[in-house]
Amino acid sequence: MEPKTRFAFAKKRLQALPTPASGRAVYHDSATPGLILRVTANGQKSFHLYRKYRGSPIRMHLGDFPETTVENARKACQTASGKAAQGIDPRAERRAVKHEMSVKGLWTFWLADAQQRGVKTLTEDERRYKRFLAPWASRKLSAIRKADVQALFAKVTTENGRYAANRLLALVKSMFHRAPDMGYTGVDPTAGVKKHKEEKRDRFLHADELRNFFQAMFSEPNVTLRDVLLTCLLTGARKGNVQAMAWVDIDFTTGLWRIPETKSGKPVVVPLVPAAVALLKSRRQTVNGSPWVFPSHGRTGHITEIKSAWKRIVTAANLTDCRPHDLRRSLASHMAIGGTGLPLIGAMLGHSQPSTTAIYARLSTDPVRTAAETATTNMLSIGGVRVEGDQVVIDVPSEAAAE
Repeated sequence: MEPKTRFAFAKKRLQALPTPASGRAVYHDSATPGLILRVTANGQKSFHLYRKYRGSPIRMHLGDFPETTVENARKACQTASGKAAQGIDPRAERRAVKHEMSVKGLWTFWLADAQQRGVKTLTEDERRYKRFLAPWASRKLSAIRKADVQALFAKVTTENGRYAANRLLALVKSMFHRAPDMGYTGVDPTAGVKKHKEEKRDRFLHADELRNFFQAMFSEPNVTLRDVLLTCLLTGARKGNVQAMAWVDIDFTTGLWRIPETKSGKPVVVPLVPAAVALLKSRRQTVNGSPWVFPSHGRTGHITEIKSAWKRIVTAANLTDCRPHDLRRSLASHMAIGGTGLPLIGAMLGHSQPSTTAIYARLSTDPVRTAAETATTNMLSIGGVRVEGDQVVIDVPSEAAAE
């Protein structure tokens, strides 16, 4: 006996429906207008909406049975029918989602745009995307919920720290801020997700830490990475600027290094102390004509990563809570300890706060250089480091002293 083609759908009854010998059988839910179940010759059962839209029949897949329950199929059918009654094609939203940009697509657009705008943190942002956002690559933008962002933010906070979580959140916010430019009209899932409050660090290398630090630094097997870090300390420059240091920007006659573009977007001239000049002259003889002071075989042509060396050095020196940026802060702190005023320290570090820019403009590099020389000479002396010609060397403690 053939089953009725119109009846109130129920799980057990749908499970009992026979498989047609060929083609497909269609059944209508008497409880929900427009809801049908199709059964194919291979036994597949699927729910569909079937109704007229603007005078023409339309059919829209709602889900497969039994993964989609009768209750959920009815709800989906009623929602779609309601849109059709309002003159909205219920298939349009599905098509929009199908063609909607994925997280990877948004990242590709954002990255290209950021490169054009000269965003300074691209290397770090690419690393953050690969490490934390790549698992979302294939997801549609509308599938990313606020709860997803909050969960990832909490996970990174726990595993990588508050600073790392804040930088990742800033990247995701920036990406979704540009999403409307690519036609995305959905909700921004980062809205309302607040970053952690950050306290400004005051960590620097104290006098009693310098000896161990320099001993560990001069024991570092990778001389290029060691020299990057030493240059960071001797110039007070940001590591990104030091890593991208080019010979064309160094004037050995005047002892000045011109950084073409800094974090503020403006060029800065840094006076080079004798130890820095000696280190750079020594490096010039080892780079085989490279335009970069610290060349590498990577895409940029120069060093872009110093984490491995830094980890080895701070571990050997038994330093805690110490980051490469603290080298910049160390120079400033030892200048202050030596009595150097804030305007000169700001000039050495290339700060560009509006309240001090006018003061810097009236300063020559001579007093800045003198203050930096005093501070670096003091730090090197404490650490047992001295300059011999074009070489920066460290005194190796005798066995008796070590004991």
